[in-house]
Amino acid sequence: QLEFVESGGGLVQAGDSLSLSCVASGGTLSRYAMAWFRQAPGKEREFVARISRNGGSTYYSDSVKGRFTISRDNAKNTAYLQMTSLNTGDAGVYFCAADERILLQTAASAYPYWGQGTQVTVDS
Repeated sequence: QLEFVESGGGLVQAGDSLSLSCVASGGTLSRYAMAWFRQAPGKEREFVARISRNGGSTYYSDSVKGRFTISRDNAKNTAYLQMTSLNTGDAGVYFCAADERILLQTAASAYPYWGQGTQVTVDS
C-alpha cells in the first residue's frame, strides 16, 4: 500500500519561503508522477504543481508559477515543494499525491494516492 507523509508546513510571514517534503513508503516512487495540491477552508482542492516520474518535466498552476518549485529524489523516495514569496492566498493544507499515468493530470480526482496533508499558514 503506497502511503505518503508530508512535512514542513508551518506559520510564516508574507514574503517568506517554506519547503515541504513528501516521503513515500510501501512502493517505489519512480513509478509515479507526483503532484502537490492545496486546500483552503471552504474551497475545493486546488492543483499546485506536478513532476514527471523521472523529474524531467514539471508543470505549475499560474498562481504559483515562478514562485514555487517542485522536485523529487527517487533514491530517497521523496518529493519536495519549495515555496517562495508566500502570500495569504497560498495558505491552506498542502497535500502530495501520486499518479501512475504519464499524461499531465491536474484534477484531484485523477490521483489515487494521497498524503494526509500539512498546514501552511501565511500571516500578513
